[in-house]
Amino acid sequence: MTDTLTAFIQKFCDILWGWPMVIALLGTHLFLTIRLKFPQRKLLKAILLSVTPDKSAKGDVSQFGALATALAATIGTGNIIGVGTAITLGGPGAVFWCWLTGVLGIATKYAEGLLAVKYRVRTPEGAMAGGPMYALERGMGLKWLAVLFAVFTVIASFGIGNMVQSNAISLLCHESYGIPYMWTGLIIALCAALVVIFGVKGIARVCTTFVPLMALLYVLGCLYILFVNGSYVGEALRVIVESAFDPKAAGGGFVGGAIIMTARYGIARGLFSNESGMGSAPIVAAAAQTRNPVRQALVSSTGTFWDTVVICALTGLVLVSSILAYPDITYNDGAILSKQAFDKIPYIGTPLLTFGIITFAFSTILGWCYYGEKAMEYLKGKKWMLVYRAIFIVAVFIGAMVNLSVVWNIADIANALMAIPNMISLIFLSGIIAKETQKYLWEDRLDDTEEPNNDN
Repeated sequence: MTDTLTAFIQKFCDILWGWPMVIALLGTHLFLTIRLKFPQRKLLKAILLSVTPDKSAKGDVSQFGALATALAATIGTGNIIGVGTAITLGGPGAVFWCWLTGVLGIATKYAEGLLAVKYRVRTPEGAMAGGPMYALERGMGLKWLAVLFAVFTVIASFGIGNMVQSNAISLLCHESYGIPYMWTGLIIALCAALVVIFGVKGIARVCTTFVPLMALLYVLGCLYILFVNGSYVGEALRVIVESAFDPKAAGGGFVGGAIIMTARYGIARGLFSNESGMGSAPIVAAAAQTRNPVRQALVSSTGTFWDTVVICALTGLVLVSSILAYPDITYNDGAILSKQAFDKIPYIGTPLLTFGIITFAFSTILGWCYYGEKAMEYLKGKKWMLVYRAIFIVAVFIGAMVNLSVVWNIADIANALMAIPNMISLIFLSGIIAKETQKYLWEDRLDDTEEPNNDN
């Protein structure tokens, strides 16, 4: 019975994350990019806005605090192991498609952030609340679909945002340093509890400091590895680009395949990594201090740039150049490929991999705790948030000690089911998104103030 259920869950997960979902998400990216007149052009402006305080605006946390919290949830083990998996399954060309997905996904993350602020509300306690559930209910009148999105968000928060992350940390600590799973789980749970007990302001405060530091150190480490692999970097770039359109041209011992498989795995890993279209990041974007929806939309869009266009691309270049530099590296498993590639670099390689996985996974736990509790608040009200936090912390501890093959699949299913109603809101409310974008962005009125919605 158990084996049958496991097989069914695996099959259902494969169906949901098959080509229809990949095409739907990538299609949404393309549609919004064209309809919004390529908001990617304003990336530099968006980065500048993200680090410019606007304390006079309405909201619970700064724009940078909201971005850091979203990045905390987005930057996870998928940025390291996920990229390795894409390369092992689709070849080095998958890195190109992963990168391209990030470029196009900037428009979708922009649109999500805009709707989050446009339809956010102020709760009776005075806090901001928003996200796809409010866009679906208030923008489209689809309360039932909003409820489904919130339910799937809560489920996903215990999977990809909790147990699988604590398990990745405990497994790494046990295999590398012999630390018992239970002790790792206890430490992670206590650390998470100390942060999430203070709510979004506590999470944002930690993420504002923690996320830029961990990302900067990881990027610098990757740049060092590329310096060590310097004579192979140019060849790696050539192999990545050529094999994206002709996998058989990969060479260097890479197994060639069909272009359709290379694109599929690269696109799928990119979509899964940056979460553009999934609807998670807009939940915290709604809490940002911002004058109008477009300012925060621009700030939110930079999350996809940093996550995929920068970090995933660097990881992919490190892995491919390492494979070319060290012929004894095997690449039939994403996790093994990542470990072997980083292990080849003297002194810094193994510590960098350990640092990246632990910090990326822990930050994901913090970000997803906020997503889950806001979804729970939408479903049951403020009083259930403390109950949710307590259960979430216990799940962190449990996740460090259990086998997560089924949990992974359930989490993937919940993520896909989140994306479907979110994409519906993005497509059907694209007219409003385009109108707001024209008004504030293309007519150069980013400093104008729009009063937030105050109804509950």
